[in-house]
Amino acid sequence: MEDAVDRQILTEISRDARATLAQLSEAVGMSTSAVQSRLRRLESRGVIAGYRTILDAEAVGKPLAAFIEITPLDPGQPDNAPELLEHMTEIEACHSIAGNASYMLFVRVAAPRALEKLVGDIRLAANVSTHTTVVLQTYYENRPISVDG
Repeated sequence: MEDAVDRQILTEISRDARATLAQLSEAVGMSTSAVQSRLRRLESRGVIAGYRTILDAEAVGKPLAAFIEITPLDPGQPDNAPELLEHMTEIEACHSIAGNASYMLFVRVAAPRALEKLVGDIRLAANVSTHTTVVLQTYYENRPISVDG
């Protein structure tokens, strides 16, 4: 389990993954070498799984976001939809969910026609039925994970 200093480091880097060791050191009141050692330990233990750039979807030509629920057409078919769909780069996330559907996908595309094509490709590739909900506006996402004790 992480101690209070580790939690503070995790909070700081979840807010700004580009924070320098000096900035982190100042925030937690430790030397840069101590903070670097803690970061390496958190990385090696898998607590810090990686660092990622967050792009503005609209600026890179993918303004249309949607959630797509998928359900196997044949309940007896293998449960391998995530593997069958992994190659589709428009799918940003695939979640196993409770409820009527088996999985919830989060996708981003350029336009409604691209969404229609993607839905068709998903149905064909994984032999599933779909239910799509288009996102009208996102108020927040990619929020820092709370690491409170």
